[in-house]
Amino acid sequence: MSDSTGSTGEGTRAVRAGLPEPVKNEPTLPGPAFAAHFHLPGEVGGPYTYGRDENPTWTLLENAIGELEAPGRAGVQTLVFPSGMAAVSAVVFSQLRPGDTVVLPSDGYQVLPLVRAQLEAYGIPVRTAPTAGDAQLDALDGAKLLWIETPSNPGLDVCDIRRLVEAAHARGALVAVDNTLATPLGQRPLELGADFSVASGTKQLTGHGDVLLGYVTGHDGEAMTAVRRWRKVVGAIPGPMEAWLAHRSIATLQLRVDRQNATALVLAEALKERPEITGLRYPGLPDDPAHKVASQQMRRYGCVVSFTLPTRARADRFLDALRLVDDATSFGGVRSTAERRGRWGGDAVPDGFIRFSVGAEDPEDLVADVLRALAESAD
Repeated sequence: MSDSTGSTGEGTRAVRAGLPEPVKNEPTLPGPAFAAHFHLPGEVGGPYTYGRDENPTWTLLENAIGELEAPGRAGVQTLVFPSGMAAVSAVVFSQLRPGDTVVLPSDGYQVLPLVRAQLEAYGIPVRTAPTAGDAQLDALDGAKLLWIETPSNPGLDVCDIRRLVEAAHARGALVAVDNTLATPLGQRPLELGADFSVASGTKQLTGHGDVLLGYVTGHDGEAMTAVRRWRKVVGAIPGPMEAWLAHRSIATLQLRVDRQNATALVLAEALKERPEITGLRYPGLPDDPAHKVASQQMRRYGCVVSFTLPTRARADRFLDALRLVDDATSFGGVRSTAERRGRWGGDAVPDGFIRFSVGAEDPEDLVADVLRALAESAD
């Protein structure tokens, strides 16, 4: 897929993202820099002074993510964190003070209620509204920060980012978009006007289920300076090995995303024919409630399909019967995973609600496994 924002396609960009200029007899991607301190004679200066502040391995990864989130755009910087929630916390707690108001999605990631409780304990009022129908518009008056999650996790609702950004900015609020499910190859929030694009790199960005990582990409200026200061004060920094593994994995991002997105659509189409399934959601389906808005701002629709089976027992039997799918949380990995989301207790979903993350298996094998498991799990 070619890209109008740069001279190369997205696959080429992913393969080359963040690589330094080649040096004879050196690896294309330098190995991780394991360093707590750096040689620093004389006065303090230069890019690397102490390992809590900067690391050459982070720099390469941050450059790579920035090239994907905001290709060809000047004045944008990326900061990496040890987890997605570390990145979320860095934005929220660096931008808000007691008395400020923040608007969160009521149907977002299940840790957001914990964030809300902590904000309220600090004297920061929190308003919530669902993602669908741009309902957060009605909660914006007087807000300092709007937090958007689109598509939402796990319900896969979508909101109009540009519309919400314009309304928030008109009221003097900053806007952060959780871009985890879409990835920068599916959606670029900064191009749609957002101030921050935040994501868990644990998921599809790295894609192998072996790295915890998060990042924040935003426009240079006071807001990102505050995020950087928060990272320094809290010490929320990734290990160099994790950062190197993440950068290594980005090279195959387009290959993985394209395969997983295509298979997700095939699976969703197959599930439409099953009478025991209700509430099927995938933004790539033409008749999905979110498709119209999603098609206007997304280039790919993600690897997650959600649906509901009649009972908790039926859902558990279905998961047990799967052979090519791991019963595990998280999403975006090359190996398909699925879980009964209600087991965590943090999402307002039915007992039989399944969040299914499509991996890189052959589509016909994966669909056959799912259909067989549905048949075997019937009462």
